[in-house]
Amino acid sequence: MIAEAPYLATDNVQDLASDRSFLQEQNRQMKEMLAKQSLQVQRYEALKSENDRLRELLGSRKKLPGNAVIAEIIGSVPNPYTHQVFIDKGSADGIVDGLGVVDAQGLFGQVVSVGEYTSRVLLLIDRDHAVPARINRTGARLIAGGTGEEETLLLENVPISTDVVIGDLIETSGFGGRFPDGYPLGLVYSVSNGSGLTYAQVEVRPSARLNSTGHVLVIMPDIERNYSLERSANLTTNELFAQ
Repeated sequence: MIAEAPYLATDNVQDLASDRSFLQEQNRQMKEMLAKQSLQVQRYEALKSENDRLRELLGSRKKLPGNAVIAEIIGSVPNPYTHQVFIDKGSADGIVDGLGVVDAQGLFGQVVSVGEYTSRVLLLIDRDHAVPARINRTGARLIAGGTGEEETLLLENVPISTDVVIGDLIETSGFGGRFPDGYPLGLVYSVSNGSGLTYAQVEVRPSARLNSTGHVLVIMPDIERNYSLERSANLTTNELFAQ
């Protein structure tokens, strides 16, 4: 037995080494499986979030007049002095310059350039963007303009006497027909109307998710309504009396 001890010890060492290798391999496989499962969970959560956003977007489409086309944001304009994004819809999809763009939470911007399969959208926070608006609580009409800052719109030329307070909802007024009536622009978060000011300075935080939205709705022109208005404008006096 004593003579066999070295061989037995060697066998034990080999068995331990074999067991260790087996455990290490199992550990590696388990880590790999957990990593794959984690990736699947992350993909599931990403898909669920995207589906939730799409459902919100489809729900908001019901609030819009006429038709609206879902578009995906596929890039942004690489210019620090402007706020514009590219969408995957263009003239082939019926998109034209000037159409309003919204997401599930509020007004997003408007189409400013159209290609065959893509278009460029100017965000409502851009300095070159302005929209007819009103205070939801009072109905007072005004203009909301972009400031170039991601979290701020500015109500332009607001008389000091205007009834506007922090928390007021600012919405589109529908004037001009480019943007839907009553769609959220944002909430007032700052009002300065002290002495010495000609106009009140009213700042609004946009409702739209300008930096996290993946899909938007492009508000298509109401062809039947436009045709009716155009025909009415072209009616002769005799036609008017004949109706």
